[in-house]
Amino acid sequence: MPMLRRLAQLEFAVAVIILTIIVGLVFAAAIMRFFGYPLIWSVDMAQLLFIWLCFFGAARAMRSKSHIAIDLVACRLGYEKRFVLESVLTVVILIFLGLLANEGYKLTMLNWQRKFGDSGISYAWVTAAVPIGAIMLAIALARNAVVAWLGRRNRDLIYSRPETDVPVVTEL
Repeated sequence: MPMLRRLAQLEFAVAVIILTIIVGLVFAAAIMRFFGYPLIWSVDMAQLLFIWLCFFGAARAMRSKSHIAIDLVACRLGYEKRFVLESVLTVVILIFLGLLANEGYKLTMLNWQRKFGDSGISYAWVTAAVPIGAIMLAIALARNAVVAWLGRRNRDLIYSRPETDVPVVTEL
């Protein structure tokens, strides 16, 4: 799956670039406001980029099985039952992500003429994060599911990392 590895690297690089731009915009806006020349559009751009950053981060967390989990019940199940539960949840979530991508696309097309705040750019750039983010999450989740199904001998799971992969923090 070298292509998916490249996609993950590209997602990470884009997320780093977006975060760098957000920090730069907020810093520049604060400095310019201090000197009496506020950058009105910088807040809009930072918000737009933050929405995209959230989806890039969610896809990365899905790919690395790092999303927060409440597994009080699931961790008490045996491997087979937990695997079945995670498989059913994966199907439900993939269906939801498909619906989210479809409705997000419709919303993006509806907002093409609408302007975003004071920036003058199309609001569609904001709403486009929803379908694209849903597709990125679906790809990451589908990859995790395929890897888990192929790795059943190793007792791989779709959402959980093996206990050996979880970093242990010993100091603050």
